[in-house]
Amino acid sequence: GILHEDLRLLLETSMPAKKKKALLGVADPKIGAAILEELGYQCQTGGVVAEIMRGIRLHFHVLVKGLTAQSASKAQLGLGHSYSRAKVKFNVNRVDNMIIQSISLLDQLDKDINTFSMRVREWYGYHFPELIKITPENYTYCRLAKFIGNRKELSEESLEGLEEIVMDSAKAQAILEASRSSMGMDISPLDLINIESFSSRVISLSEYRKGLQEYLRSKMSQVAPSLSALIGEVVGARLISHAGSLTNLAKYPASTVQILGAEKALFRALKTRGNTPKYGLIFHSTFIGRAAAKNKGRISRYLANKCTIASRIDCFSEVPTSVFGDKLREQVEERLAFYETGEPPRKNLEVMKEAVVEASEVVAEVKRKMEKKEKKKKKREKRRLEALAAAAEEVENSVEIEENDREPKKKKKKKKQELEASSEQELEAASEPEQNGLEEEPLSKKKRKLTLEAAEEEDEKKKKKKKKKEKARDSEED
Repeated sequence: GILHEDLRLLLETSMPAKKKKALLGVADPKIGAAILEELGYQCQTGGVVAEIMRGIRLHFHVLVKGLTAQSASKAQLGLGHSYSRAKVKFNVNRVDNMIIQSISLLDQLDKDINTFSMRVREWYGYHFPELIKITPENYTYCRLAKFIGNRKELSEESLEGLEEIVMDSAKAQAILEASRSSMGMDISPLDLINIESFSSRVISLSEYRKGLQEYLRSKMSQVAPSLSALIGEVVGARLISHAGSLTNLAKYPASTVQILGAEKALFRALKTRGNTPKYGLIFHSTFIGRAAAKNKGRISRYLANKCTIASRIDCFSEVPTSVFGDKLREQVEERLAFYETGEPPRKNLEVMKEAVVEASEVVAEVKRKMEKKEKKKKKREKRRLEALAAAAEEVENSVEIEENDREPKKKKKKKKQELEASSEQELEAASEPEQNGLEEEPLSKKKRKLTLEAAEEEDEKKKKKKKKKEKARDSEED
């Protein structure tokens, strides 16, 4: 296989390129072959190396400073657990434990439904005994018992409801006529309520059994599609349940699969030296029922052989498909026809070649679909992450905007305060006398006008004084 990157780095850093001919001791020959192929280092995997490695593992806590025996044993235990977890990794959809539990529950439900249905028949039979002969089916009988209740209240109006349950107008008419001339005893309303409630329980159990059968069919198509296509979902599930798991069933030889479920008869035959059984659980298959009496043993042996092949294909194939099961079923059909008509069947080699070609196409299609699903999943994840990032950015932007909105308000307040302070200072400066020959501009227009008028009046006074002085001089000269 491919050499691990950590091991490659360790070897390349610890051993320079000049010492490629130096021998390395490796416990696993596969790792040695991989090192030789990837890096060109010669590796020794003999018995001496194994003994040295065992000694290193035993005295590892002595060789490494600061490592106690207790911590080394804990580390070994953790390594063992992680190795086991890695080995046990499997596909969740291909768990055969669910099949074992569901088929066991299905068999138990069959027994319970039969027992409860017989109880309903006996209980309601006191009141309406003729109904048992008209409808022998358990599920239908329980539905009718719940629907009819008191037979004396049955009329022409309830004929449509009877037809819906029985799915036959003649039977519905027969039930109506039998109710009018019934030999049954009268029954109290309280007893009828109990019978109807018990019938509803049996009906719900029967409906749950149908749902469980669908679940079993879907699980068998995922876990063992070839086996279920060959012999049927129920019989295949019984074989897996009896063997303990699909892997155990795949390990069994065809002779064991043939008599699986007939162990008691087998040991009794061996003890009494009689004839051994020809079939066990596979007797419930339709092939053995269709075969003639003289060919039942032969067809059961052939069917067990094909079941073994199908179970091994299902157990060890990466992408399980029902192609091989369909082809094996065709072979069993051809063998049945050969026993009856003498028509020679196809050879197994030809059939398996066809199956391999078809299976490769199906597997390629399944892988393509899985890749598409994976791409879609990645796209959805990417979109989700982008949406989350965009939402986070929007939140950050909104926070920043709020902070920015708060800051201008503070700045406006500060500006107002500064303006007020500056106006006060200017007023104070205007009221104070001029210092150092510097004039400061007044703040308001009124003050400006007042100052200008005062200046003009002073100028006029000065002009008048000058004129008076000039007139006085003129008069003196004259």
